Amino acid sequence: MRKLQLMRKKSKKKESDYTELLSQANPADSIDKQVSAALKDNVDLLKALFKDCSDVVFRDIAINQSIMGFLIYIDGLVDAKAIADNVVEHLIYKYTKVPPGKDLPGSIENNVSYPSVKKKDKFKDILTLVLSGNAALFVDDMQEALLIAARGGTRRGVEEPVTEASIRGPREGFTENLRTNTALVRFRLKSPKLKMEPFVLGEQTQTNIALCYIEGIISGNVLDEVRKRLKRIKIDSILESGYIEELIEDNPYSPFPQMQYTERPDAVAGQLLEGSFAIFVDGTPFVLVGPITFWQMLHASEDYYERFYVGNFIRWLRYFFLMVALFTPALYIAVTTYHHDMLPSTLILSIAAAREAIPFPAIVEALIMEVAFEALREASVRLPKTIGQAVSILGALVIGQAAVEAGIVSAPMVIIVSLTGIASFTIPRFNFAIAVRLMRFPMMFMAAAFGLYGMIIFSTMLITHLCQLNSFGVPYFSGIAPFRKNEVKDILGRAPWWRMFSRPSTYARRNLKRLKEENNPSTPSEG
Repeated sequence: MRKLQLMRKKSKKKESDYTELLSQANPADSIDKQVSAALKDNVDLLKALFKDCSDVVFRDIAINQSIMGFLIYIDGLVDAKAIADNVVEHLIYKYTKVPPGKDLPGSIENNVSYPSVKKKDKFKDILTLVLSGNAALFVDDMQEALLIAARGGTRRGVEEPVTEASIRGPREGFTENLRTNTALVRFRLKSPKLKMEPFVLGEQTQTNIALCYIEGIISGNVLDEVRKRLKRIKIDSILESGYIEELIEDNPYSPFPQMQYTERPDAVAGQLLEGSFAIFVDGTPFVLVGPITFWQMLHASEDYYERFYVGNFIRWLRYFFLMVALFTPALYIAVTTYHHDMLPSTLILSIAAAREAIPFPAIVEALIMEVAFEALREASVRLPKTIGQAVSILGALVIGQAAVEAGIVSAPMVIIVSLTGIASFTIPRFNFAIAVRLMRFPMMFMAAAFGLYGMIIFSTMLITHLCQLNSFGVPYFSGIAPFRKNEVKDILGRAPWWRMFSRPSTYARRNLKRLKEENNPSTPSEG
C-alpha cells in the first residue's frame, strides 16, 4: 500500500511535455496522439475531452493493489454489471503478477474475463470505440489501451415489422441494433460467402455501416460502384439510412426511389440471393437494398410464399390499382371537362346533375378533395395509433358528407378520390406510393388544360423519364426495357418456383443457376 501511495505522489509531481501541450491547446486537437506511458497524461486528456459529460464514467482501479489503472465507458451504452463482474473484480482480486518474460498488456488482457478485447494505441481509435459502446482500460507504464466490447443498455427487441405487415411469412423485423440486424440475415443465409464490409460515416456521429452482399453472385461492377459512392460521403452526421440513400442514388432529382428500404430480414435475404446488396445502418431498422427496378417496387414478400396463382392474382391487382391511383382523377377531369361524348348518356346526365350546383370546375373540386385526403392521411400517421384510426375514418366521412351537402364538391368526385386513395394503399412500397401520389397532381393539371391529350403528353414524359432512370447502372425498366427473357417469369406475374431456374441477370452476373430442373413436380406413378 505504501508503494502505491508513493506512485500516486510521484505521478502528481510529474509534468510532462504531453500534459503541458494539453493545457495550452484545445483537447480535441490531441486525439490523433498516441497513448502515453504515463497514466496521468492519459487521464488528463480524457477528462478534458469529456468535460461536462455526465454520462461518461471514470473509474480508478488498483490492479492487484500495486498497479494503477483507469477505466472509462459511457453509461447506458455499456453493460456496467458485466464490466464490474468480469473486468474490475478480476483485476482487483484475481490478477496474478506478470510472469518473467511476459509483457504487461498481454498479462492484463489474459486476466480480463471477456470474449472480445482489442488493443489500440491511438486516442482517435479509442474514442471511436468508447463512443460506440466499448469500455477502455488504461494501465500505468502501458502505451496502449484495452478496449472491451461490453455493449449493453436498454434496446428494443425483435418485433413484427410495422410498415410491412404480412399474412404469411416470418414475423421478425429489424431493430435499431446493427449487429442484431446482421445476425437476422446471417441466420437465414448460413454461408461464408455472405460478406459484410464495415464502414464508419459521419464525423460527429461515427455511425457504423455494414455493406452486405453474397460473393460470387453480385456483379463486380455494382459492388465497386457502391463502395466508391459510400467512400466519397463526407458529412457530419448519419442518423438514418435515408441520409445515405440521398447521397448515393443515381438521380437525386427524380421523385421515384432508386433504392428500396425494408424492415424484413427475409426480404433482404431474398434480394441478396438475386445479386443485390444491402446497406445496414446502426440506429435504424430500415435497411437499404439496391439495385432495384420499377417492377420490384410492386412486389411483396407474400408473392413468393403463397402458391403462384394466388400471388399472380394479387400482383395483377396491384398493377391495376397503380393505374387507378395515377390516372383516375385526371381521367374524370378530362372526361367531364372536354370529352362528354365518351360516356353513356345516362351516366353523363347523372354526373351533370350532381355537379349542377357546384360553383367550381372539376380541377378545383379534385384539388380540394385530394389535399383534404392527404391531410387526413398525414394526420392519421402522426397521431397516436388509436386516435389516428378514428380521425382518418370519421374525418373522411364527416368532411366528405359535409362538402357534398354544402355544394362545394360533387358526390362523384368524393367517390373518385376515395377510390384513388384506396388504390394507393395497395402499393407495397411506401416511397414508391408517395411518388405515384405526387405524379397524380401534374397529371390532373395536364388533364384540366388539354384533356386526354394532356394526359398522353404527361404519360409519355413520365415513361421517358423512367426509361432513362438507373439504379447503380441497372435500367429502371430492366426485364422489359431492355427485354430479358429469363426475368419475364417474375415481373408482371410469377412463374411456379420449379420453373424459375435462374437468377435475374439484371443484378447477378455470375452463378445464375439457382434451381435444378429435376425439381419439376410430377404425378407419382401407381405402384
